[in-house]
Parts: sequence; structure tokens; C-alpha cells
Amino acid sequence: MFSRSVFRQDFKSALEEALDRRQMSLKELAELAGIPPATLYKITSGERDPRLSTVRAIVQALEPYEQDMIAIIAAKFLLDEIGAGTIEMNGRKIRIKGYTANTMEDCIVAAVRAEKEGAGGIICAPILATLIERIVDIPVVIVRPDSRTFQEAIEVLCKRIE
Repeated sequence: MFSRSVFRQDFKSALEEALDRRQMSLKELAELAGIPPATLYKITSGERDPRLSTVRAIVQALEPYEQDMIAIIAAKFLLDEIGAGTIEMNGRKIRIKGYTANTMEDCIVAAVRAEKEGAGGIICAPILATLIERIVDIPVVIVRPDSRTFQEAIEVLCKRIE
């Protein structure tokens, strides 16, 4: 997350890294954050240190997470079973949004899209989690299939290979 990386490295480097990850220009960030482009250019050139209000606007623009929206990346048939919509959890309404993916490339695109659309976190298959965690700056949680799911798959496969 940009807000965390600012404390691990200098502001300029953290900002440039965040913009690169999002494939966003300074001009786009300026528009999104409501900051004059000249201000961002001065900050990234090292000519000026950002004010707290500027940092807040940048963080809000780069991390617009709708903490009440969770993205699920899965095959279409699984998303159809789960369904989209809203659930209530601990008194909060959480919007669930599915992102269809059938290839690794689809998963990467879906993860980036979910983050850009403001997801507070992503749920995906275990095999994807480590890859997606390297790409996005939001929490990623895995879906862990239970043994019954594997038993059913074994039975179906045995019938097919008879």
C-alpha cells in the first residue's frame, strides 16, 4: 500500500512506485486527487516537500478502497453459484463483486481491475494468491476447498476414465 510504503522509503520513490504499479500518470493523479499538476511535478522532482493535506489527498486518490466491497476472482460457474450482491457482516453491509477469470492472465487483469475499482480486498484460489499479492496493494485471502470437494472431483473423474 502506498500509505505504508511512504514510511519505508522516501516520498518521491513511494509515489513513483505507486504510479507505476497503477500505470497512472502524474496528470491523472493530480486530477483524481484535486491537486494542481505543478505541485506533483515539484514534489517528484524533489523541489518541494509535500504538505500533510497534499499527502492525504494523494493517499485518498491512490487508495480509494471501498472497505465495504470485496472482490472474488474465480471461474464464471463458481461466481454464478456464489452470486453477487450484498451481505451483512458485523452490522456492516459488504458488497460482493465477482471477477471472472479462466487463465492466469485473466486473474492478473481481474486483480488490477478490482483494486482500481476500489475493492477493500480480494478472495481467490490458493495458487493465485502469492502472484496477486505481488501485484496489488490490498489484502488477498485464499479460498480453501474442503476434502469433500476433492472427493466429489475424484468420483467424477473416475466415472469419466472408466
